[in-house]
Amino acid sequence: MQTGTDELQVWVDQDLCTGDGLCAQYAPEVFELDIDGLAYVKDKAGDLQQSPGARVGVPAHLRLEVIDSAKECPGDCIHVRRASDDVEVAGPDAE
Repeated sequence: MQTGTDELQVWVDQDLCTGDGLCAQYAPEVFELDIDGLAYVKDKAGDLQQSPGARVGVPAHLRLEVIDSAKECPGDCIHVRRASDDVEVAGPDAE
């Protein structure tokens, strides 16, 4: 499990996104549904990152919310990775 000092990054696989919106409810500072009905991540400035596989850093105060959104996502499309070694800590590829 990650320690408090590990920086996390998150990205959404839109090919698997169901558009349920749970992620945006958990962490609206990080996730947003676009006009296509799919979830995308937002950078620190709040700009939607629409490039496939675009990653953003997870704000420290939202770590638990982002991890919970990955665990609860019905599309299993949210990937949360440790920046230091790129190991997935939550999401479909987490151990």
